[in-house]
Amino acid sequence: MFAAERRQLILEMVRANGAVSLRELARVVQTSEVTVRRDVRALEAEGLLDRRHGGAVLPGGFTRESGFPQKSHLATAEKTAIADLAAGLVEEGEAIVVGAGTTTQELARRLARVPGLTVVTNSLLVAQALAHANRVEVVMTGGTLRGSNYALVGSGAEQSLQGLRVSKAFLSGSGLTAERGLSTSNMLSASVDRALVQAAAEVVVLADHTKLGTDTMFQTVPTDVITRLVTDEPPVHDDRAATELQALADQGVQIAVAGASSPPGGEQVPARRAPLPGPRRGQVAGGGLRGMLGEPAAGAERGRVADLRRR
Repeated sequence: MFAAERRQLILEMVRANGAVSLRELARVVQTSEVTVRRDVRALEAEGLLDRRHGGAVLPGGFTRESGFPQKSHLATAEKTAIADLAAGLVEEGEAIVVGAGTTTQELARRLARVPGLTVVTNSLLVAQALAHANRVEVVMTGGTLRGSNYALVGSGAEQSLQGLRVSKAFLSGSGLTAERGLSTSNMLSASVDRALVQAAAEVVVLADHTKLGTDTMFQTVPTDVITRLVTDEPPVHDDRAATELQALADQGVQIAVAGASSPPGGEQVPARRAPLPGPRRGQVAGGGLRGMLGEPAAGAERGRVADLRRR
């Protein structure tokens, strides 16, 4: 790959994620971190990005990231399928927390049909989706409004979550890796997400395949705290996402995989079922992740979660 093409790809990754590590950039462009560091330095000299602590960020510092208008048009079919499947994890009468994001907004639209539900959120978009739902109580955190993603952040939001206890937390983010877990490119958003996690007995991450293997600046949920990941099936050529899914499964994260699009009528997308991995860490049944996921069993309950667990 020529230097110009490599630098263009680096710039596109940083613009899409807000912040990307040098290691991740090197993996995507298939070159060494030394070469990537040289490319980042050249792009910084042109004023196109900034270098920060082993990574690259958009000009202006840590807090820059893609806004809601840009994110809302990315991977829309995948987000719809993920939301359909995640909604099946919520039972009547539960109390849950839902974080900010375009995928969680899709989830909220489906939760409007769950009676007796209580939803605590720092997202104006989630609250709006549930505003007219019958028998669904919405509790908003306090905080300062972040206009880029319509979320309440800051000490006010975090303090309002103290002493709260719910069954599940549903969160999204900018990136997910087996090594660091869920991450985001904004420090204030990360801090509130950590407070949401503290309130929940289980943590469910909603992330489409484009976020798998992406490592952004601020960690929100370590891998060992994530109970379940709801995602879509990576394309056949996307070895990075498939490898990351296997690594997450090896660490005990339960994986639910939805199709890339919803069926007619908005029915819930069934998860692919999976046998349990063997007892040895990293051992893969059936020739890799795709063999392990397999096809849904005949007569399986619609929307059933495919759990990949270590014995």
